[in-house]
Amino acid sequence: MDLDHIWHQFIDHLLDNDEITEVSVKKFTGIPFIYIHYHSLKTDEGLLFLIIKKAASHSMRGKQLHCETIFVRQEDDVYVFRHRFFVPQKKMFCCGNLCPDCILFRS
Repeated sequence: MDLDHIWHQFIDHLLDNDEITEVSVKKFTGIPFIYIHYHSLKTDEGLLFLIIKKAASHSMRGKQLHCETIFVRQEDDVYVFRHRFFVPQKKMFCCGNLCPDCILFRS
């Protein structure tokens, strides 16, 4: 699956928010980091995290993807997060815990 289209949608959804002025993605050793310039009257990391989750869910809609976002650091108005989209691994055996995605429930 080509994730470039998902990343572009994700960045566009982030930029739709009035409090976010700039978003950039940099990869270090293959791990994507997003740099967000966030200007708000309330400096609330939780609110920014919620904005990121909403933008990710809008860009992943209709696809079998998951995302993971981890706060890294903040300098002035620039917040850095480690963010990645990934395709979930399918289970190949039954572990006996009656998981909702158990292979016994597949048709």
